[in-house]
Amino acid sequence: MVPKTLTTDKSQEGKERLAKSLKDKNIDKMMAAPVTAIIAHDLEFWRYLPFLFPHEDRRPYFEGKPEHSETTAFRNGTLQGAYFMIAARALGLDVGAMSGFSNAVVDEEFFAGTTLRSNFLCNLGYADEAALFQKLPRFPFEQACNYA
Repeated sequence: MVPKTLTTDKSQEGKERLAKSLKDKNIDKMMAAPVTAIIAHDLEFWRYLPFLFPHEDRRPYFEGKPEHSETTAFRNGTLQGAYFMIAARALGLDVGAMSGFSNAVVDEEFFAGTTLRSNFLCNLGYADEAALFQKLPRFPFEQACNYA
């Protein structure tokens, strides 16, 4: 069985469990959201590579190499979380990504006994437009990037 790396819970009980992990300023935001997704990654994702990447057996690149596995899982899980946010926005939902919480508490509450680890949270729904920040400043390309 493939573990879920996206957990959603819109029940009051689930929200109360999640609230234990949040910084005070984020509790009301999360409680008001119709759904909060926990974006996570599986430290043992490589066990599923024969299914996910059947072209060749890449498990030896990760088996017995926990630091490399964790770095790869975190990076790819972050990318998948970003794709999730883009897809939700393409469907017209507002997305509020949050990192103001304790990963350790979330992992204990929702992923105890598994190889899943939380990365960040996403509130999903339709926001009050009056309460949203307007677009924040962005650095110009030349200041943020360079060519090699």
